[in-house]
Amino acid sequence: MATLGETTVAIAGGGTGGHLIPGLAVAAELRARGIGRIVFIGTPRGVETRLVPAAGFDLHLINVSGLKNVGWRAAARAVMELPAAILASRRILRDAGAGVVLGIGGYASGPALAAAAQLKIPIVVMEVNAHTGLANRLAARWVRRAAVNFPATARDFPHAVVTGVPVRDAFFHLDPPLAQDPPVILAFGGSQGARAINEALLAAARTWNAKGWRATLIHQTGTREYNRVLDAYRQAGLSATSELRVEVHPFIEDMAAAMARAELVISRSGASTLAELAAAGRPAILIPFPGAADQHQLRNARAYEQAGAAIVIEQAQLAGERLAAEVESLMAAPARRAALAAAARSFARPHAAAAIADLVLDAAGVAPQAVEGARR
Repeated sequence: MATLGETTVAIAGGGTGGHLIPGLAVAAELRARGIGRIVFIGTPRGVETRLVPAAGFDLHLINVSGLKNVGWRAAARAVMELPAAILASRRILRDAGAGVVLGIGGYASGPALAAAAQLKIPIVVMEVNAHTGLANRLAARWVRRAAVNFPATARDFPHAVVTGVPVRDAFFHLDPPLAQDPPVILAFGGSQGARAINEALLAAARTWNAKGWRATLIHQTGTREYNRVLDAYRQAGLSATSELRVEVHPFIEDMAAAMARAELVISRSGASTLAELAAAGRPAILIPFPGAADQHQLRNARAYEQAGAAIVIEQAQLAGERLAAEVESLMAAPARRAALAAAARSFARPHAAAAIADLVLDAAGVAPQAVEGARR
């Protein structure tokens, strides 16, 4: 049986923050317990190229593209890349001496999990969405353990545990939002922004301004949209000092601090965002990204909606007037907002990173006494 210091964990996947950030949280938990070595496998085009080295972990890159929501030429190219990507993953896993592989979703996850299966390395997968992704569906037969966010996806794996999604501890320690005058609304469309959400917010802000409705809108636009959106607000006479206060940011580094101020959140419905909303206990209007693979953002949002934890507006029905009316209605109904927030909190899993780390170490065959000693 292996010990913590002798064990190497390979974490495969990424591409987007929604996949990578929970993986980094698990890596940090494993490092805190004294695991021997952690290596990441990603692609040159993913956020892992920036975030993994910054977190102090080794990153190995493979060339692989996505198969979902692409044209036939791109899909054919992706299929042709797979054999070389699997061979590259085999080489990385062998050279690292990996004792277990954690698949976190994203382009690099599939080839790495196939390589681990060929090498008979134990596999653990993390499925954060309400619909199991392609790589995890294909790997299900090889999986030793599965950490899932939604109970509905547990049926896709032989050995699944509902762990939730790891998020920063700060989100779990936010006080309930105080009733403020003017009320504070936080809106964002993900780290890259979302043009449709930006357009709807601009239109909603013009509507609120015209009727003299007072509020503070904190708006993360995404870097590419920032100058255009800021100019549009200025042309409408809106700023951080106007009657309708508008605070515009290309990217919010400390989302927990921004969420601490917010009485209502408008956002996409990626799994990490939803986990942060649950941990913070914030009511939300969710606008799922329609281009998400397998419509997983819509499925995530509907799961929250069915639990009474959020309001959902599909992007096809998104318009400034509707968004403005929905926000005004919620801000006029504190009891309704409180009910949404309480239902959101029911999804919170404060020990998700520790629970997933337990599954990884169990699959790796790490001596139980070593794990218990690390926890103490």
